[in-house]
Parts: sequence; C-alpha cells; structure tokens
Amino acid sequence: MKNKTTGYIIIGIAVLIGFIISAFNKALTEIVNTTCSHGSECAMWTSIRFQTNISLGIMIVIILTGLYLIFFAKEKSKEKSKELDLSKFSEDEKILLNEILNAEGTIFQSELTEKTNMNKVKITRILDRLEGKGKIERKRRGMTNVVILKHN
Repeated sequence: MKNKTTGYIIIGIAVLIGFIISAFNKALTEIVNTTCSHGSECAMWTSIRFQTNISLGIMIVIILTGLYLIFFAKEKSKEKSKELDLSKFSEDEKILLNEILNAEGTIFQSELTEKTNMNKVKITRILDRLEGKGKIERKRRGMTNVVILKHN
C-alpha cells in the first residue's frame, strides 16, 4: 500500500477516534452533571478532563503520523529492472535474469529450473557465470539455493 493512501487511512481513523472521544465526553459530562453534587470541585470532573486530554493527545499523534506519511515519507521504488542493462548478457543469462527480476530479486534455484525448462546443470553453469560477473549471489537454503540479484 502506498504511503499516501496509508496516511489518509490513518487520518480517517483519527477522525473516527475524535468522534468517539466527543461522544464519550458528552455522555460522561451528562452523567457527572446528574450525579455529582459537589459542583466543579468534584473529582469526577478532573478525571474527565484528564481522560479527554490523554485521548486528544493520542489522536493528535495519530494525525501527525498520517500527515507525515502523506507529505514526507518516501515511496520505495520497484524500478530494479531499469537499473540492469541486459544487453551485455547471453540469451540464457537474460532469461534467468528476467525470471529473477520477475520474482522481485529473489528466487529459489529450483524454481528457475521449473520456470525456464532448462536442466539443473545448465542453470548452475549460467548462475556460476552471473555470480562471477557479480550480478547475483547464491545462498544455501536446505536442499536448494536462493538466488539473489545484487544491486551494483
């Protein structure tokens, strides 16, 4: 979800909280007016003010968080494919790199075998070349490897 959308949702929730605070405060005020005989010196009034101030403070923090997300938070770009110039690679290397890019930069080596219909030996040799060129990294995970695209 984008930061701006999240910010708007958070501000909407904060406004909803504001309505709840207002309704709660109104109901408590009516209850205290009918039950308290001490006037403005009643301890319940202090409690209502304290609870209202705390809840308004929380609501303000939530609103500020939403505003931060809307105006200042940077979106993470998913433009990894634009950073990699595929013209320097062989056709088989391009096929594997495209599969890695489609998997958002991380894929199991066994999935490459399934998706490309190449045999395991051929994929291993191609990945060895790509690893030698510094474009990928392989990490052992159980009985297979995870292939990770490096960002140089």
